[in-house]
Amino acid sequence: MSLKSILDKIQKELVKKEKVHEEIQADMRRATRLSKQAILFIHQNRFDDAKKLLKDANDLLSKLKKFSRKHPDLVYAGMVDAAFQEHTEAQVFFGLVVEDKFVGPEEIGVPVISYVLGVADVVGELRRRVLDSLRNGNVNTSEKCLQTMEQIYAELTAMDDAYLLVPGLRRKCDVARNLVEITRGEVAIETRRKSLEIAIRKLEKTIGRKTKV
Repeated sequence: MSLKSILDKIQKELVKKEKVHEEIQADMRRATRLSKQAILFIHQNRFDDAKKLLKDANDLLSKLKKFSRKHPDLVYAGMVDAAFQEHTEAQVFFGLVVEDKFVGPEEIGVPVISYVLGVADVVGELRRRVLDSLRNGNVNTSEKCLQTMEQIYAELTAMDDAYLLVPGLRRKCDVARNLVEITRGEVAIETRRKSLEIAIRKLEKTIGRKTKV
């Protein structure tokens, strides 16, 4: 076989590979977009809509299994990792809000490293839910979300070797720690304010009863 024939064959393979790469990128952009929108719907308590979007995103991510057999170098890198992390964040957040439990990487079909990084990002979504709950006067929900934030941070930082094995985890944990500290202060202030408000109302009722007597 001549060199020209060999190179022609390689060129055809590269063209096919590029088409696969473009298809993967398009699917991952869509999967990421669907997961982000699902998170928005969760915050809006539109759980059925969020569940449908998560399923659509999961279907797109499942297509990677077909590509990974022939093109492993195109999978689990760059945009693909970002899509898996975003999907993890959405799925775990949905599980916590709707089902009050953590879902594992096997349940949602994501690599373990993407799962760990995605879980770290859930802290930010829980903080947003805390703030929404405080605005609505729901201190109990905000306290529960704060407890979950603290749990996630504590469990991730307890993975001593993970800092070496999961690139970017240390930075995400630093962000999570700051969010937990800020949120803890905000919840504490609102809890004290709520307790004071209840105490004042009780006092007003007591004074009212004595005045009538």
